[in-house]
Amino acid sequence: MSADLARIDPGQMPESLCRACVGLLPVDGASVSIAGGPSVRATWCASDLTAARLAEAQYTLGDGPCQSALDSAAVVLAGDLTRGPDAHRWPVFAAEAVSLGVEAVFSLPLGVDGTTVGTLDLYRDRPGGLSDSELRIALWTRDAVTFAVTNIPPGDETAEPYGEAAEEGVAPWIRASEADHGEVQQAVGMVMVQLDLPPEQALDRIRAAAFTEGRTVSELAHDIVLRRFGFGP
Repeated sequence: MSADLARIDPGQMPESLCRACVGLLPVDGASVSIAGGPSVRATWCASDLTAARLAEAQYTLGDGPCQSALDSAAVVLAGDLTRGPDAHRWPVFAAEAVSLGVEAVFSLPLGVDGTTVGTLDLYRDRPGGLSDSELRIALWTRDAVTFAVTNIPPGDETAEPYGEAAEEGVAPWIRASEADHGEVQQAVGMVMVQLDLPPEQALDRIRAAAFTEGRTVSELAHDIVLRRFGFGP
């Protein structure tokens, strides 16, 4: 798979990756999210609209298998979000996933030198876990996705690195994530000023407001940047 990816046009790589994941595994959809910190998250590719909405739901809630995989740097397998331990572990996310027609989610962390840089998220419209052989294929696929994500062409070689994360092989996806969620970062900065909060708490306030209004973080951040929504006087 890695050899095949090297021959793919960079602009077509995200879509090709997601199609390959769905073709190799008994799942209905896949997405790849890349993260550069608690306030920088982007969906790099999604096989379909449901996969994209599921990824955005986890980012909006700050909870779910994806977030757990990022936090623990370990594979998180939620084979039944309709009931039992999985539904109780992430009750709000589980309800949101089921409303999207998703009943099982499998999140695999993408890692570089011990650092988790994102997740490969797989979903199924019916409950059920992965067999040992299926999990091995999923892990092999995860490794190929990690290779692809950490080798995104940087585009502008003269651009300034993004903080301390601009190490060789890591800066490209940081810049891609930063570009895709620039409005979220800007909104976090505005809320920090409005409420005199550190960045993590400002993001939590945006997430809570987005959830209350039935919107995504990205949608609410857009309105905050345009000053159509605010937390201050």
